[in-house]
Amino acid sequence: MLERIKKYRTSNGELEQARVISLFSLVGMSITFLMGFIGLFGDNTTLTVVLFVASFVYLLAFLFIKRFDITVSANIIIYSLYLLMFYLVFSGGVSQTGPLWIFIVAPVSVYVLGLRHGVISLFIFLCTICIIMFLPQQWVAHAQYTNEFKVRLFISFLTLSFLSALYEYSRMLAFKNAIEISKQYQQLAMRDPLTKLANRRNAAAILEQEKARLQRNNEPLSVLLCDLDHFKAVNDKYGHNAGDRVLTELSALFTEQVRKQDCVARWGGEEFLIILPQTSSEQARIITEKIRNSVAQHTVNFLDHNIHITISIGISQLSEDQSIDELINTADKCLYQAKTLGRNRVYP
Repeated sequence: MLERIKKYRTSNGELEQARVISLFSLVGMSITFLMGFIGLFGDNTTLTVVLFVASFVYLLAFLFIKRFDITVSANIIIYSLYLLMFYLVFSGGVSQTGPLWIFIVAPVSVYVLGLRHGVISLFIFLCTICIIMFLPQQWVAHAQYTNEFKVRLFISFLTLSFLSALYEYSRMLAFKNAIEISKQYQQLAMRDPLTKLANRRNAAAILEQEKARLQRNNEPLSVLLCDLDHFKAVNDKYGHNAGDRVLTELSALFTEQVRKQDCVARWGGEEFLIILPQTSSEQARIITEKIRNSVAQHTVNFLDHNIHITISIGISQLSEDQSIDELINTADKCLYQAKTLGRNRVYP
C-alpha cells in the first residue's frame, strides 16, 4: 500500500513538471516563431533563420514530452536555450538587445535541471557568456558592449540566479515537508496509533490484494482472528494504562512470531487479525499454537504488577467461492467456539 502511494506521488510530481515544460516549450516556440516572422521584414537573415530553427526545436521538445521521455525534452529545451542565448550575445540580436534575453535562463535552469545541476549549469553558462563578451575582436568579430553594460548585466544576472536558486530551494523544502506530512497522515490512516500495527482498513485492503494475487497462483490463504481472554478484567483491575501496555507488548510478540510476508493487524479493541499468505489451515494451526503458547508464557510487567494473559484464536482458510467478509465471519465463528470451549485454545 505504501509503495503504491509512493509511486502515486512520484507520478504526480513528474506530471506537474511535464506540464510546466510543455507550457514552456509552447511559449518558447510561439515567441521565437513570432520574432522570426517579424525578422522576415528586416535585414538580419541569420538571426531570422536561427529563430525559426529554435522554434522548430521547441516544437520537437513538445512532441517528445507527449510521446517519449520528459528528460529528453527537458535537455532539448534547456541546452537549445543556452545555444540561442550564446548566439544572441555573440551577434547582439536586434539593436544590441540580445543579451537582455539571458535573464530567462536562471529560473528555467533551476526548475528544469534541479537546484544542484541548475546552479552548476548557470555557472558554466555565465562563464561562457563572459568569454564571448570579452573575446578579443582581432580573434573573432562579435557584438561590442560597453564595460558598464557588461558589469551591470553580470550583476543583474547573478542577482536573478541567486533569487531563482533561493526560490527553488524553498520550493523543494516545502515539497519535502508536504510529502512528510502526507506520509504521516497516510500512516495515521493505515496504522493503529497505539500498537503501530495495520488497522482494520489497511488489513481489509491487504486481504483483497492477497486474495487476487493468490487466486492467480492457486495458493492458499489463511487468517487468524485472535481475542484476548478476560481483557476487560485487566482494565478493571489494573487500569486502562495497563491494558494499553498489554496490547502493545502482545502486538510486538505477534509480530515476532510470524513471517515477513505475514501481516498482523489490530482488528478492533482486543481483537487481532493475522493474515497468512501461502498458508493452508493445517499449516496455520502450527503457527497458531506457537503464538498461543508464547502469549500464555509471556508476563506483562506494569508498575508492581505481573499480568498474565491468554488468547483464543479462530482459524479460517479462504475457499475459491468465498468472499473476504465470509472468510472473516468464518474465523469469527471459530473464535467464538474457542471461547465457548474454555478459552486459551485454537479452533478448529
